Formats: sequence, structure tokens, C-alpha cells
Amino acid sequence: MKRFFLTFLGLMLMVQPVLAAKGKVRMAYVEWDCALASTMVAKAALEKMGYEVETLPVAAAAMWQALGTGNVDATVAAWLPNTHADYLARLRDKVEQVSIVTGGAKIGWVVPSYVPISSIEELNANADRFNNEIIGIDPGAGLMRLSEQALKDYDLKLELVDGSGATMTAALADALKSKKWIVVTGWTPHWMFGKWDLKYLDDPKGVLGGEERIEAVVRKGLKTDMPEVYTFFSNFGWDSPQQLQMVMAWNQDGGTPEENAQRFLKEYPDTVNRWMGK
Repeated sequence: MKRFFLTFLGLMLMVQPVLAAKGKVRMAYVEWDCALASTMVAKAALEKMGYEVETLPVAAAAMWQALGTGNVDATVAAWLPNTHADYLARLRDKVEQVSIVTGGAKIGWVVPSYVPISSIEELNANADRFNNEIIGIDPGAGLMRLSEQALKDYDLKLELVDGSGATMTAALADALKSKKWIVVTGWTPHWMFGKWDLKYLDDPKGVLGGEERIEAVVRKGLKTDMPEVYTFFSNFGWDSPQQLQMVMAWNQDGGTPEENAQRFLKEYPDTVNRWMGK
């Protein structure tokens, strides 16, 4: 029995380096709910493939900078062609766009449907009803950069208030309880559109851009260094925008994003196998 145990222990010690040999993957993401959902599911799938995965929640500028320097291997949270256009332009020779995570994405300014205006051009005339504020997210986000430009282009008298995705949705929830007027920086896909009756304000000057897509972007050299990981990110993408919305809804309903990522792996094996190239 003792000999068997020692033999088993020896085999385990031999196996451990093999398991660890697949290496470590570092992913960065902006702290938006859609980015969190995509990143945690990608992390769970890569771990299933035998990789150690570290995820880093950062501002958009830091995410792109880390990709450009090679400090992280990938992101599945790049908003293109508009929101993150400046970052990509500066780092184009250091990163590679490899897949579309989901299409049909959009950014803009959002109000509750009971607010009887339909365009950004109507904000100045109703500024006091909005407490002279537009509730924003983290100051490093591309949405905030474009929102600052919209303030100038429309000559608006409102102030753009920095915050985060969480503080923005909290302010929106509070306003909805008493049917107060509020305008927030928003984006699709986002769980708030499934929970509340909201609408985008028209942007006749097109400052906030049109339809966007969320892409997976990797550092240059990943294909050579970690070809299996490169293939995974090249295949990574939701089967439909509704699939992403579903995981985001799970995260709101209960359970951690990590637990819900494992749930997705179990319930949608065909999607996961496609990402893995099986």
C-alpha cells in the first residue's frame, strides 16, 4: 500500500508541471456589465482548457495601454469603430483585432421613456428639469470623451458628471422611483434596457456615433507565443446579442459573474466548443 501511495504521489508530481505548462493568460476589461460578462465567460473557458487566467478591471485608456505594451494578452471589450477609435489608432501596430464578440452595439444618452423629449437638441430648453446634469460613468471611458465633445458641439449648458457604471445605474434607479427627469450616458448591450422602459435621445449631429461592435483584440506576438490562446480569441464571440444579454441578466438576478460563467459553460457546450476550435 505504501509503495502504491509513493508511486501515485510521484505520478502526481510529474503531472503538475505538465498542467502548469500551458501558461498564464492576462485579460483586461473596462468595468461595464457587458465587458464583465464576456470576460468572465472567456476566463472560465480558458481555465477549462488548462490555462491560468488573470483578469484586470481597468479604465479604457489603461486597457489599451496594457495591450500595447504586452502587459496583458487580450481584451474582449474593445468598442469599435468609434468609441475606442483613438486608442486603436495610436496602437495599431502593437495590437491585432481578431474577432467580433457581438454586433449591434450602441452608445448614447438615455432618458426614461416618460421624459417627453426625443433629441439632444432639446436638452438646453429643459436643463433645469435634469438638474443641469448628465450622469456619466468613469472619466477614462470613450463614451465620456465623446460626451464631452457632444457638450461642445451642441453648445449644451449641462454638466457631465463623472462616476461609474454602478453609480450611473443607481442614479437612474432612484430617478425612476419618483419619475424624475434624468439623462445618463448609456450603451447597448446593457441589462438596464431589459429592466426599465428607456430610450436613446436622437443625436442628429452624429457626435456619439452610429452602430458599433464589440471586438476581441490581442497583443502582437500572441499567435506565436500562445497559438492555442490566439485561436480561442479568434473564435470567441456570442452566438447572438441575446446570448450576452442573458448572461448579464443572470449576473443581476443572483450568483457571482464567475458562477454564472460556469453555468454558461454547462448549458451551452456547443458554443464553448466552437471557441475552443473543436
